[in-house]
Amino acid sequence: MPFLGKIGWVEVVLILVIVLIIFGPGKLPGLSKSVGQAVRNFRNAVSGKDDEEKQGKKEEKDA
Repeated sequence: MPFLGKIGWVEVVLILVIVLIIFGPGKLPGLSKSVGQAVRNFRNAVSGKDDEEKQGKKEEKDA
């Protein structure tokens, strides 16, 4: 990502500390799960896997 430039470990640690302060340690597992699902859904939508799965389910129902 060219607009981000070079991100070092100091910047990553600073971002993680800010996220920890904002959301608190109790909500971090749920937050990371939500982010992971969003990334997975985005990748599936971009690659077309979501459409293939829907077609497969339709064919199973028709059979």
